[in-house]
Amino acid sequence: MDVLARAVNAALFVSHGIRTDSSITLHLMGGGTPRRVRFDGSSLRGVHPDERSISGHIRSIMKNPVPPIGAWQRASAGITHSGGSMEDTLREWQSAGVTSCVLDARGDGLGQLDDSPIGFVLSDHLPFTDDENAVLDGCQKVSLGSDWLQGHVCIAIVHHLLDA
Repeated sequence: MDVLARAVNAALFVSHGIRTDSSITLHLMGGGTPRRVRFDGSSLRGVHPDERSISGHIRSIMKNPVPPIGAWQRASAGITHSGGSMEDTLREWQSAGVTSCVLDARGDGLGQLDDSPIGFVLSDHLPFTDDENAVLDGCQKVSLGSDWLQGHVCIAIVHHLLDA
């Protein structure tokens, strides 16, 4: 849970505010029906930038039944959840015109990007499985260097590069 909370913190919180141009979707795959939890910076309220607060919101959602795939249900201001897998998220991104990139040490550098929407996929503390890699096969592979970095660090680096 701490890995997920740190990712949310890195994706959305700045020194004295929230990134209103960013969201993060967590995929909870710990058995049973896959669940996605989305934190949307443009409407997020009532969440503090500490692991305990973020984890509490995630735990609260996990007590509820998993909604149907694609049926995003509001949990609180700026937090929604839905059933679904990484493949469902990528399909939704494609429908919304979002360029999908997977962080991979063997990929190309981030390079120059235009202002079109972009989504980054990264694993938790474990490498992607063979099945997950098959789903990600169509994504652009982007490298932040040859070392395996922690997810929240990758998010901070990507924000730095996109903000520059």
